[in-house]
Amino acid sequence: MTADIVETTGMAGGAGWAPGDHILWRYRANASDAIHICRPVTVVRDTPEVLAVWLAPGTACVKPQLADGTQVHREPLSTRYTKPRTTALSQWFGTGVLKLARPGEPWSVWLFWERGWQFKNWYVNLEEPLARWSGGVDSEDHFLDIAVYPDRSWEWKDEDEFAQAQRAGLMPGEQAERVRVAGRAAVRLIESWDAPFREGWEEWRPDPSWTVPVLPADWDRIDRGRTSAHSRS
Repeated sequence: MTADIVETTGMAGGAGWAPGDHILWRYRANASDAIHICRPVTVVRDTPEVLAVWLAPGTACVKPQLADGTQVHREPLSTRYTKPRTTALSQWFGTGVLKLARPGEPWSVWLFWERGWQFKNWYVNLEEPLARWSGGVDSEDHFLDIAVYPDRSWEWKDEDEFAQAQRAGLMPGEQAERVRVAGRAAVRLIESWDAPFREGWEEWRPDPSWTVPVLPADWDRIDRGRTSAHSRS
């Protein structure tokens, strides 16, 4: 893949990725340009309305971990965001995930299944609107999330991490308020059962001919010309 920049809101000049293309779905570390999460995914759909990608089981990924080797989720919350970090190779275990993102929205919606394709839930991941480049999309996670269930009930997730990130200086007050506003907008979307929840994505299945994407050696390269539909904090 090259590092040429394309538009961030929908397809560039009408030329988007094709179903089956392999791209990278990445996250920057908070308050940094460094990439600390990278997941190779397969494009399901790329239109001006939505980018849909499939994260297949067994995909080689990159995730953050503490410099001493401790898994992030095993570190006490009080020091989780203050100890030095590095990245580590990992693998996406369990069932795959379908990720949906609409241009300019400060969240993406993920669909999870149990084994045997029993639908489990949607997950609204609050984040920066995706910044699009030739090799994939980049964002920054905002800690706070929303789980949505088949009966249309929902609940906030990771509120403790959202609060701790603010205490650790990873999220200034103004940015935290924007995240709360985005969260409330996502809740209105859920309660009105608007797209993508009403679109039947839970019945989607991956093409059996698709191969699992490979993690490239330069997974963490930075494209300085990259722009986003919304400026970053």
